[in-house]
Amino acid sequence: MNYINKILLFAFLTVGAFLSAQTGPPAPPGGGGGGVGPGAPASPIDAYIYVLGIVAVLFIAYYAKRASKKLA
Repeated sequence: MNYINKILLFAFLTVGAFLSAQTGPPAPPGGGGGGVGPGAPASPIDAYIYVLGIVAVLFIAYYAKRASKKLA
């Protein structure tokens, strides 16, 4: 069992190292005035961040309560 744990740990660390060893994005081209303004929003869900957080907490509470009922 200990041998399997060591193999799995090595595999996960190796895969993690390969996934995080990516190159960065290319530099933007220089020059040009560009448009004026803030540009596109960071993400389309900015207005609903608080709602998503509340829903996440409710899901966690629901599944925790359901799991505790199964154990009892």
